[in-house]
Amino acid sequence: MNSIEQRLAELGLRLPEPSTALANYIPFVVNDNIAIISGQLPMQEGAVLYKGKVGIDLTVEQGQDAARLCGLNILTQLKAACQGDLGRVQKCLRIGGFVNCGPDFINQPKVINGVSDLIVEIFGTDIGRHARAAVGVNALPLGAAVEVEAMFRIG
Repeated sequence: MNSIEQRLAELGLRLPEPSTALANYIPFVVNDNIAIISGQLPMQEGAVLYKGKVGIDLTVEQGQDAARLCGLNILTQLKAACQGDLGRVQKCLRIGGFVNCGPDFINQPKVINGVSDLIVEIFGTDIGRHARAAVGVNALPLGAAVEVEAMFRIG
C-alpha cells in the first residue's frame, strides 16, 4: 500500500467504484505527464447523492459534502489514469468546480472548498494546493448539485 492509499485509510475514506461516462466522452485523458479528469458528479453506488440547487434545496455545508464526494470520484478516475498507483501523483494543477445554484447565490468558493480541502488533506500542501475556478450554473447533469473536473501532473 503506497502512502496515499495509507492516508486515505487513516482518514477513513474509501474510493467509490468508477462511474461510467454519461455521454460521448471518456473519464480521463493522459497526455505525457498530465492527467485530465472529466467532470465528476457526487455519485455513490451509481446514483447522484446530492441533487438540487445549493442555497435553495441544499445548504452550503451539503454542497461542500457534494464537492468532497466529487473529489473522491476524481481520485477514483485518477487512480485508473495512474494505472492503480496514486503514488505517481506529483501535483494537483487545477480544480474546476460547478455549483448548481440560484441567481443570487455567491458562495460557490465555499462549496468548492469541499474538494480543495480534500485534495490538500490527502496529498499535503506541496502536492495538493492548486489553481481553481468555482462557478455557479443554473443546472447540472442528472440534477446534481455540484460537478468538479481536475488536472494533475503524474510521474
